Parts: sequence; structure tokens; C-alpha cells
Amino acid sequence: MSDARVVCSGLSFSWPDDTPVFDGLSFTVPSGRTGLVAPNGSGKSTLLRLIAGELRPTAGSVRVLGTLGHLPQTLPLTGDLTVAEVLGIDAVVRALDAVESGDVAEEHFTAIGDDWDIEERTHAQLDRLGLGGLALDRRLDTLSGGQTVSLGLAAHLLRRPDVLLLDEPTNNLDLDARHRLHDVLDDFTGCLLLVSHDRALLGRMDRIAELHAGELRMYGGDFTAYEEAVRAARETAEKNIRTAEAELRREKREMQQARERAERRAHNAARNLGSAGLPRIVAGAMKRGAQESAGRAGQTHAARVGDARARLDEAERSLRDEQRLVLDLPETDVPAGRTLVHGEGLRVRRGGRDLFGAEGVTLSVRGPERIALTGPNGAGKSTLLRLLHGGLAPDAGEIRRADGRVAYLSQRLDLLDEERTVAENLAAFAPRLPEAERMNLLARFLFRGARAHLPAGVLSGGERLRATLACVLCAEPAPRLLLLDEPTNNLDLAGTAQLTSALGAYRGAFVVVSHDERFLAETGVVRRLRLADGLLTETGPPAN
Repeated sequence: MSDARVVCSGLSFSWPDDTPVFDGLSFTVPSGRTGLVAPNGSGKSTLLRLIAGELRPTAGSVRVLGTLGHLPQTLPLTGDLTVAEVLGIDAVVRALDAVESGDVAEEHFTAIGDDWDIEERTHAQLDRLGLGGLALDRRLDTLSGGQTVSLGLAAHLLRRPDVLLLDEPTNNLDLDARHRLHDVLDDFTGCLLLVSHDRALLGRMDRIAELHAGELRMYGGDFTAYEEAVRAARETAEKNIRTAEAELRREKREMQQARERAERRAHNAARNLGSAGLPRIVAGAMKRGAQESAGRAGQTHAARVGDARARLDEAERSLRDEQRLVLDLPETDVPAGRTLVHGEGLRVRRGGRDLFGAEGVTLSVRGPERIALTGPNGAGKSTLLRLLHGGLAPDAGEIRRADGRVAYLSQRLDLLDEERTVAENLAAFAPRLPEAERMNLLARFLFRGARAHLPAGVLSGGERLRATLACVLCAEPAPRLLLLDEPTNNLDLAGTAQLTSALGAYRGAFVVVSHDERFLAETGVVRRLRLADGLLTETGPPAN
């Protein structure tokens, strides 16, 4: 339906312990494709659950005009379900089978309804999402994470919802699956509200909705237009701050000058009155009048200073708190052409098969190369990173590493000691670094003051990333080779920008597994390898 939309009025929500999430949100999501962005922990998934009716607001209302579909990040499915059961068509398929076998009981026709073509429609939908060869009786626990996500989306699309809510639908998808998802969503004609940090997907939206400072703001256009609008707003806010600061300094200066003039006039008046021989009562009245006049002038200037300070405060509040990393990492420098790791005929057996084929894979990494490792899910990309790192030994083949540290960042970011503080973790990685220098380093990674003494176990996702980067990039010795496994998967947009900044300052070689093409472009990847069907091949950048 073309008028499908979501309308929220005065929406408020708090958790059972009274922790507030939203307070008085009012907005309308119209028909078309809307991308919802905000830092992790801002309540994006909670908002989708409120719209879907899975949570009840503490105040306000939610109206959904049209039938609703909701695909959460974690699907509430059990492994013993079949594909047909996940798709919700198992009863119709059984009824069709019964009718085809000659059973004309009325209950079968009731179950079928108007869905005589359900199997054809189902296979067409599965084929569009890259699941065309999937048998309807196949069990869910035999599918990959990406296949499960695509299957969940297919289940909703088969029901033809007017309003579709998707929460991070590309998180477990490889590049090919992401492109298929893009095509499917391009054809969706209802009201789509999509939570994502995938900038390629956000670039296909009609508008961007941003949760910021307790409000939901709509920006027309795709993600690029949103970025430009935010950048322009920041530049305006910074200009307003500079203007307000100059105005405050001027008002303070004028107030001080007025005070000094008043003091000089009062001194001169007292001296003149003393030498004029006026009666005491007249002299006192004139003195009080001068003091009152000076007081009124002082109040006027103080009010102007107060107004200037208020304008500065307002300008500073309008400036987004965008925490940027500004780093210099000279210790990570690697001479051009130095071979850091070389693997020859590397083979690993998994489940009775050779993961990298009968010949294995051969790979050399030289400094300071920036390599993207791509390929379908399950091809063995993470396994290859672990071989390069040394955390996994090959079943066949030979691997040689140059002297120096090789750092491996898994998707779980599990290098930190949960019980130690951020500062203590850095001290463990860089024990010879003086404490003052360690604190200065942590400040550059945005851990200032008490934040540097938080236990690692209580850090948010973005904080954990920054703390891990600080420990890895500033370790003794500094890493010459950095291996990153899907580093942007669970990062919000700010975290991705911080990681990009850190890798921009890093001077060594890195190999990164990622399906985020914009991230790969921004980190200066110059060499691309694709691992598929046991073969490792050099490739160029994908076509737009």
C-alpha cells in the first residue's frame, strides 16, 4: 500500500529498572526506504521492537498503517526447524501434497486458500536471495549464519508486508549476498525502516533518520546527502562557537573597561567633593548617585556578558560530540618490500576435506602492503588469518615469518584482560613506557581522566575497540603486520571512522577481511585477494 507508514507520538520508554531510553519522541516514517542511524546503545533496536509491538511504551503511542514484518538482529529460531517451517508455508505445502495425491478433503483447500502457487513464489524469492538450491525440508542447523538471515528475510517478503523493519540485515552476509539484498530492497514498494551501519546499504535509502540528543531527525536523500548535511551543520556550529567566544571576550573586556572608568570617576569625584567645601549631606547624596550610576552600568555589562556566555553555551551544545582519533605511529614503520610472512602450499583439513584444496594456498605479505581478503562465507578467510598469525598450525605446507610482532584482531576483540583497567592493559602491552607517556597515549585514544581507569569488562563496543587499538598499535615491540577479521561488523559509524583513522596512521602492513567496500577504500587497500573454492586469486576492485 502506497500510504503505509509508521506514526509515533510522544513515545517514551524505560527499562524495568527505570533506566530511560526515549522520552517524548514524535515522528512519522513515510512510505519508501528509510535508514535509521545512531551510535550503539542509543536504542535503535529497542525502537524497532516498540514499533513491532514486542515492547510496550511507558507513555505515548505507536501506529503502524499496514501489515508489519520485523527481522531482528538475532532470529528467534531453533535448529530443528525446516526451511518450509521458517518460511511459514509448511501447512500449505502439506495440503498441496495431499491434494496432488488425490485427497480432496475440505481442510486441505482451506489451508491452501489462494496460495496454489506458493512453491513457485517461494523458490523465486529464495533464488533472488541466493538460496535457490535450498530444499524446503532442509533443517535450519545445517545453514550458515548468512543463509539464515536471508531465509528470515524471505519469510517476511513472502507475506508481502506493507511495513518492513530490518535490524542490521547485512551483518552476517558476504559481498555477493549483500548485493542480492540491495536488489531485493530496491524493489520493495512499502514502508521500509532499516537499522544499519552498512554505508553501502544506507547509500540506497530515500532518507536517513538519525537518533541524536533525544530527538529523531529526518534528512532527505541517501547517506552521502546526510553526511554532507551533518558536515555543514558542524561547520556552522564551529563558526557560531568562534563568533560567540569572540563576543564573550569583547563583552568581558568592555565590562572591565567600564568598571575601571567608574572607579576613576568615583575617585575623582570624591577628591573634587572634598575640595569643593560642599555641605556633608549634599556631598553624600552626590556620592551615592555616582555609585548607583556605576552600579547600573556594571549590571548592564554583566547582563551582556551573561547573554554572550549563554549564546556560547548554546553554540557548543549544537556541536556534535564527534570523538576523532588523531594519531602518529612512527614505531610501526616497515621498509618497503620487506617480506613479513610467506606461506607455501598451506593446507588445513576440516570435516574430512581440504579447506584450501589439494594444492593449498601460497601467499606473501610485504611491508607496508594493505591487503583486502574477500570471498564467500565459509571459504576459510578467518582460518587463513590465523595461519598467518601463528595461532593455528597448517596440516601441510610451510610458513615463515620475519622478526617482529604480528597482531591479530578477531571479530570478538578479546585481547584485553577484562579485570584490568584500560591503563593496566596498556601497561601490560607496553611495560617499559613511562606512566605519564601511557596516559598521554590513552588520551589520544580518547581515554581521558577517569575513563582510563575503567575495567575493560565494562567498556562499550566503541570503547573496547579504541582500548584494543591502543594496546595493539602501541605495544612493545610495535606490530609490523596487523591482521583484522571483519573489524567493522559490530561497530557504529563513529567507531568505523575511528578505526579508519587509526589504520591511516598505522605504517605497517595489514591484511583485513571485510565486506565493507567503503571502509576498504578509505583505509588505502592496494591489493585484493579473493578466497573461494580453495583457490586464492588476485583481483581488482569490484565494479560499482
